[in-house]
Amino acid sequence: MNVFDILGPVMIGPSSSHTAGAARIGRITLALLGAPAVKAHILLHGSFAKTYRGHGTDKALIAGIMGMETDDERIRFAPELARDAGLQVEITAGEIPGAHPNTAQITLTDASGHQVSLQGSSIGGGNILITQLNGMEVYITGQYPTLIVLHRDAPGTIAAVTEVVAETGANICSFRLSREEKGGDAVMNIELDSLTDPDLAKKIQRLPNIFSCTMLKPV
Repeated sequence: MNVFDILGPVMIGPSSSHTAGAARIGRITLALLGAPAVKAHILLHGSFAKTYRGHGTDKALIAGIMGMETDDERIRFAPELARDAGLQVEITAGEIPGAHPNTAQITLTDASGHQVSLQGSSIGGGNILITQLNGMEVYITGQYPTLIVLHRDAPGTIAAVTEVVAETGANICSFRLSREEKGGDAVMNIELDSLTDPDLAKKIQRLPNIFSCTMLKPV
């Protein structure tokens, strides 16, 4: 246990789970989109759905989608700032089978029509867990530099990616692969102990069978 676990995150209140965690989920979704969002659909489940107005979960998610940190004083004004920026936000409540009580599904769309969909949970103390990306299973904590590699499920692709990671001197602390079907779209999420080469994502992006590679910094 570290000091962060004991004291919790630096944040705008009232709740680390419902506010700080929610903002982090929003920021990761924005990072994966790779461009400012013009539309956001947010489905809230469980406790998020029941208490989001009182705990400011909606404001925190919107703030994260706009790139705000957990301690940004503008979080309380996020819905108004989103409208001013031309970001259309739709929030609904529903049930997600088997999901953690503090879970949100977010779909973002940028100006070119590109979309990214993500399911994430706030698991306490501002900590988060991303469990789905574009319908595929992932495991992203947001605590480590993380590579998200969308690719074609083809022989040798995993080996090529991990070889590039090894060449930079980075150490993999967690690896997970998910695919829609054999030979179809797949996603690797690779958590690293540290980022030793700022151009790592670009190097992986140039490999065969890679659709996109995004480096998520710790949030």
